[in-house]
Amino acid sequence: MASQSQTSVHDFVVKDARGNDVDLSTYKGKVLLIVNVASQCGLTNSNYTELAKLYEKYKDQGLEILAFPCNQFGAQEPGTNEQILEFACTRFKAEYPIFDKVNVNGENTAPLYKFLKSSKGGLLGDSIKWNFSKFLVDKEGHVVDRYAPTTSPLSIEKDIKKLLEKN
Repeated sequence: MASQSQTSVHDFVVKDARGNDVDLSTYKGKVLLIVNVASQCGLTNSNYTELAKLYEKYKDQGLEILAFPCNQFGAQEPGTNEQILEFACTRFKAEYPIFDKVNVNGENTAPLYKFLKSSKGGLLGDSIKWNFSKFLVDKEGHVVDRYAPTTSPLSIEKDIKKLLEKN
């Protein structure tokens, strides 16, 4: 459960794709783009391609992309964590971290996603609508914006740059 004591993304510990705990406080001082990803979605190619471009361009300036596989939309992420890593890293050269598969809606929503959704509701309420919903998080771990699955990663580059330039 997301508790009142969790006031930023940095207050969460999540599992990486290999099952290890990752304390998100290690990302303090970085701008984060948090995305629920899927391998078999109509949006997969464009999103993974553009996420890789953004990461390549801005990783040295402090951007981190955190990808959370999710199988809740059309069962479009059916694979194991190993298969997902293989797909993202081989086919799309994803160098950013890919985490353990999570639920982003429903009873078993991952605590991080409960927090993200409560920080920035979407057009139709809090629930995540589809694969590749994106949350932009500032260096202090506060959710700054939320983008629809159909919003191309490159179209939010200006928002990312603005946060990277902030001290």
